[in-house]
Amino acid sequence: MDQKIAVVFPGQGSQRHGMGRDFYEQVEESRRVYEEASDSLGWDVAGLCFSEHDERLDLTEYAQPCILTTEIAILRALYSLFELSPRCFGGHSLGEYTALVASGALPLRDVLRIVHLRGKLMQEAVPAGIGGMAACISKELDADRMKETISGLPIDVANINSADQVVISGANSAMSEAKERIAPLAANRPFRFVPLNVSAPFHSRFMSPIQDSFEETLASARRNLKPEAAPKVTSNYTGSFHSDKVEEIEDRLIAQLSGTVKWKDNMHALAACADTIYELGPNRPLREFFKTIGVNCTSITTFSSAQRVFGGRN
Repeated sequence: MDQKIAVVFPGQGSQRHGMGRDFYEQVEESRRVYEEASDSLGWDVAGLCFSEHDERLDLTEYAQPCILTTEIAILRALYSLFELSPRCFGGHSLGEYTALVASGALPLRDVLRIVHLRGKLMQEAVPAGIGGMAACISKELDADRMKETISGLPIDVANINSADQVVISGANSAMSEAKERIAPLAANRPFRFVPLNVSAPFHSRFMSPIQDSFEETLASARRNLKPEAAPKVTSNYTGSFHSDKVEEIEDRLIAQLSGTVKWKDNMHALAACADTIYELGPNRPLREFFKTIGVNCTSITTFSSAQRVFGGRN
């Protein structure tokens, strides 16, 4: 292919029951990914992904490795069948870890263990019911003004997803007050405040207590890190691409836990790197965000969609 290609991966919340089954059944390389994941984690990853009712898929510590496994299974199917050759990668929150695997910066086995523990730590950081997240949706939202407006509340800006969507995260007890303060920023434009179905206040100050434990987890994988591959991957924390310095890569991943996901900046960086962008994952939330910056993003969530997009290229 002559295209300059970027591949992006969605994060937690994109999981669905049955995800990846069609790739598993149709493509040997995808099947190997699920087998490697199960071997690495010590439990049946494919069985959980393909289940119809297993409630563990909604638990952070299980959802994160299952989503990552499915995304890599899709990517390797495209490599095998259609000779996909991306030049850069990005991922939203958890998806940043998939992007690091895709770039070759970290091996799949190590990252599966990292995100499994990451999910467990994030789940345990705050007692159930104490924290939450909500999406603020309106045209031309100013994230900096939002931060000023909610200053003093136990609430942080978690995700700057686009010019039209900013997610806040923090104490449930302060969410109503945050909504009342933010709504006037929309002026006369329509404004929606949508509580998210999450189990903890991710990407907020409430994740800070787990940073030391997570740092130890990252350190255990340092020997297998290939920092020269990281500059192909966008950093949620900085908004631009990673450096090739081990300490900076680790610091940014640690800071991502409690810091703002600067996805809007990531999208602009990726659009400057590539003329074609594909979203790979169980669902397609990132496609809509790219539309807000006038960039087309093609989503591949099933084997049949891969065939439609790449059918004539193998």
